[in-house]
Amino acid sequence: MKHTLFILITALMWMGCRGTRSGDPPVHLNRNMDYQLRYDPQDENVFYADNRAMRMPVAGTVARGTLREDTRFYDGRSEDGAYVQSLPVPATRELILRGQDRFDIFCAPCHGRAGDGDGIITTGGYGFTPAPTFHEERLRGVEDGYLFDVISRGVRTMPAYGHQVPVADRWAIVAYIRALQRSQYAREDDIPPDVRAQVRQSGAATTAGQAPAAESADTTAPDAAGQNDDGPSEGDADADTSANDAGTGAESGGGDR
Repeated sequence: MKHTLFILITALMWMGCRGTRSGDPPVHLNRNMDYQLRYDPQDENVFYADNRAMRMPVAGTVARGTLREDTRFYDGRSEDGAYVQSLPVPATRELILRGQDRFDIFCAPCHGRAGDGDGIITTGGYGFTPAPTFHEERLRGVEDGYLFDVISRGVRTMPAYGHQVPVADRWAIVAYIRALQRSQYAREDDIPPDVRAQVRQSGAATTAGQAPAAESADTTAPDAAGQNDDGPSEGDADADTSANDAGTGAESGGGDR
């Protein structure tokens, strides 16, 4: 009996692999994914009076991930609508370096890499209005939120970059602009104490290296003056002799007349 069953199963398997083609659809045991209870785009839905399956979102609907309740971060303004005075994120080294990278791409063509308004676009004779320098008193005194707002929405002839630069990168650019401004008006007490000592040593070494050149110049000047004081040179003697000869000739000519 076991041998007969084995032979029968083997025969059926061989029949299933006979290699012939069939026009019947394959056996599909679970058809739930083929016929889903949903509507495709532009389908008809008789449930609604206008028979449209595609519906407008409910008023006030916010897409996932786009709820921007933090107005300080997303708009650069406080709850009362005023510009925020300072960055709403920590001003870390990584943030400033990221800001430098984004600044060199989006801002430097007009404002220059140092922020002084001499970018290639405004100084290359293309007819664009010159960009202001970030180091003027007015822009050094504006709020960080104002700079963020200008980057986001633009101002006057400057276009808006809100659609190109993400929010976090805009704040990074603001942080780097503040670093540029600080670099042009830095004081000695802004330098960390350990770095300050290195700067002083470097300055002292530079001053010491320039001193011998100054002494050499001072030594050369008296020598030149001394040579002039030693007496007339050969050229001066020749000049005096020529003058005497000319005077003698003049006197002789006068006697002939």
